[in-house]
Amino acid sequence: MSVVTRFAPSPTGFLHIGGARTALFNYLFARHFGGTYLLRIEDTDKKRSTDEAIHAIKDGLDWLGLAGDRPAVLQSENEVRHRAVVEDMLASGTAYKCFLDNDELDALRAEARENGLPVRSPWRNRTDHPEHGSFVVRIKMPDEGATQIDDLVQGSVSIENKTLDDLVLLRSDGTPTYMLAVVVDDHDMGVTHILRGDDHLNNAFRQYYIYQAAGWDVPAFGHIPLIHGADGAKLSKRHGALGVDAYREMGFVPAGLLNYLARLGWSHGDDELFSLEMAASWFDGSAIGRSPSRFDMDKLRAVNAHWLQQIEEGEMAQMVIAYMEKQGHSAHARTAGWLEAMSGLFTERASTVVDVAEQTGWLFTEGAPQLSDEAAGQIDTDVKERLLKFAHFLEQAPTNSDELNIAIADWLAAEGLKMKELGIPLRIVMTGSKKAPSLVDIILGLGADETVKRIKQICF
Repeated sequence: MSVVTRFAPSPTGFLHIGGARTALFNYLFARHFGGTYLLRIEDTDKKRSTDEAIHAIKDGLDWLGLAGDRPAVLQSENEVRHRAVVEDMLASGTAYKCFLDNDELDALRAEARENGLPVRSPWRNRTDHPEHGSFVVRIKMPDEGATQIDDLVQGSVSIENKTLDDLVLLRSDGTPTYMLAVVVDDHDMGVTHILRGDDHLNNAFRQYYIYQAAGWDVPAFGHIPLIHGADGAKLSKRHGALGVDAYREMGFVPAGLLNYLARLGWSHGDDELFSLEMAASWFDGSAIGRSPSRFDMDKLRAVNAHWLQQIEEGEMAQMVIAYMEKQGHSAHARTAGWLEAMSGLFTERASTVVDVAEQTGWLFTEGAPQLSDEAAGQIDTDVKERLLKFAHFLEQAPTNSDELNIAIADWLAAEGLKMKELGIPLRIVMTGSKKAPSLVDIILGLGADETVKRIKQICF
């Protein structure tokens, strides 16, 4: 059997972090077994589904590399097929038309609750249907026994059949319910394994009987515990329950976010840092935990920091430029080259792309950056004279890192200066801040001509 998994979000909002993890687990499981990973947008709830949400979900999955092995399916496009399956179930006697009006249904539900019984409509076995009456279609659930599901994550789980209502398959307007549409689409898409949140565990027992009523094989289920906050409480916005787009805006990179999400509820020994390919080679579903995992933003930042340093210099430069341009800072002709030359200086002290960008604003200026009053106050007449002497030295200085270090040390000795007497003001005129990478790295990264240019702009 070829493994087929799917991720099936409802487009009622952004792609949240829990949904991204569910998509990832389905992707990894399919990849591990050489199977297929699919995407289906469950948009049958027309009142709550939006085109904006569909776009946000697809965009988030594209960014993560989890868009699916085939074009995404919209569930609403399959309504004719859903109704056809119900017609077959009516013909076989596994479903029935229920003509109860709202008041009768409310009374029936109240009586069922009072007696601890499932909802069983009096129309279940009747054939004297009114000619023009309004009806819904319900499935006939078993009255006796129990149903057991051997869940890939939760183990053997069972439920008494007397607790299962005759759930609605088609509404009175002929539209399919979620329960029906999910089963039909999963069958038609050839889904063999369904990995999803454990809030769907109760649905599995109901869907099990829709499969049986339609005469289809039941796929394997695996219900994953939900993600909690670091304090053990239900995950909320204050814990990090944000959309994937928010993490992108915060400067996280796909490899970092995916690595972290893979470790939320799943493990491979003591391995903490691993690629998507490595995770797929290990992920057979057996090591998914049964307890809720805890989301830790600090841990996410630490994992992301590792993957940030693996990004090729040119790609990092473009990511920083894209972020800065969104903040209103335009790159100029030499910005990309400078970023490529110096990206390693910034990523080693950063956790996100935003951290890198915040260190590099001075690479987006033509010549010397605009100095704050505090910074400008440290560049007095004596300092300017000292910097101009250094600029003259630089015009003939070596461009090799080791040789330049030696030459600067010799120049400082000849001038009777300590490094901090040059280093602090030079960093200010080049970057606008006293905090920056090493002087030699900055000079070589910018180039001696740009360094001299910035010194003269400030000191003349």
